[in-house]
Amino acid sequence: MEKKLREGITTGSCAAGAALASVLWQTKGSCPKAVKITTPSGRELELKIDLLKDGWCGVVKDSGDDPDVTDGCVVAAKVEITPGTEVLEQDHESSISFKAGEGVGTVTLPGLKLPPGEPAINPVPRQMIAGAIRPYLNGRDACVTVSIPGGEELAKKTFNSRVGVEGGLSVLGTTGIVRPMSEEAMKDSLALEMKVKVSQGNRRLVFVPGAGGEKAAKALWGRDLCCVLVSNYIGFMLDEALNLGVEGIVVAGFAGKLVKLAADIMNTHSHVADGRRETLCTFAALTGAPTALIKKIYDSLTVQGAMDVIKEAGYSHIWQDIARTGAKKCMMRLQNQIPVAVVLLDGSGQILGKSQNVEDIL
Repeated sequence: MEKKLREGITTGSCAAGAALASVLWQTKGSCPKAVKITTPSGRELELKIDLLKDGWCGVVKDSGDDPDVTDGCVVAAKVEITPGTEVLEQDHESSISFKAGEGVGTVTLPGLKLPPGEPAINPVPRQMIAGAIRPYLNGRDACVTVSIPGGEELAKKTFNSRVGVEGGLSVLGTTGIVRPMSEEAMKDSLALEMKVKVSQGNRRLVFVPGAGGEKAAKALWGRDLCCVLVSNYIGFMLDEALNLGVEGIVVAGFAGKLVKLAADIMNTHSHVADGRRETLCTFAALTGAPTALIKKIYDSLTVQGAMDVIKEAGYSHIWQDIARTGAKKCMMRLQNQIPVAVVLLDGSGQILGKSQNVEDIL
């Protein structure tokens, strides 16, 4: 039986619990050992509180079985309550503002859920924090500072700098609960990066599976190239590009991954589909390759090995055919509404084959 993955709590839930404890400390005279908060999904959480100093309280982030760089971090909060008497008007609602403390980033680019200049505390965590502390403010205003010690260094392992969050981590969460669905989280991050770049006026994009593809693409076409990481989720990112009004896409990367596009495989992860050798064999056969060569390609353990076989046999032209077919399949996915080119690279970042419209798009 497959093991059930353990759920965790978001940084937003941690921040809400820490902020509530800070308010209770100030209004009740002592810091609670634990607090209860209600998440947007309706779940009630009891969170253990770390008593810090100077009004700061913390909650240790538990990400469950989700691979999260913030797992084990302390999410701390301090609430500064505006001095004054209780407000008697029934319809008055406390005004709550937010600051980024140590390790929490600041939004620097348009296209996110928050405007540039705002601390990277997302709207739902803000709502959670406000909902947790407002009943104890008696109408007074408050400023909430959230901190994640060590967050600036941890942020280097995330997509933050690519999407316009600088100086630290983001305080995230839409349900308050971390469900171990790392693939969905990855896709959300990839789509967000593209949205930010499009919001900056970039309408012609280069899709790259990873950092190696990005480095190779910029070496070929210039440092100012607008590259978007797509990982294995090329079909998903094509769909998102259509929704965002992108005007042209070049998909560039190592042939070992992108040959799958010619077989209409739009999620290139090995657990979804392979078909690389079969694709190479098919295109070799379509150009008249002898059976012995096709078998040799099929028996190759890696695409790199197949490259050598194909080159020695004088059939390197099939890479061009594969790239053109891959581009055609991508455009079919987009109902021919966006021009797409495909560039296949070898292990050293040099072009093996490309569809004919690359320069037109770039």
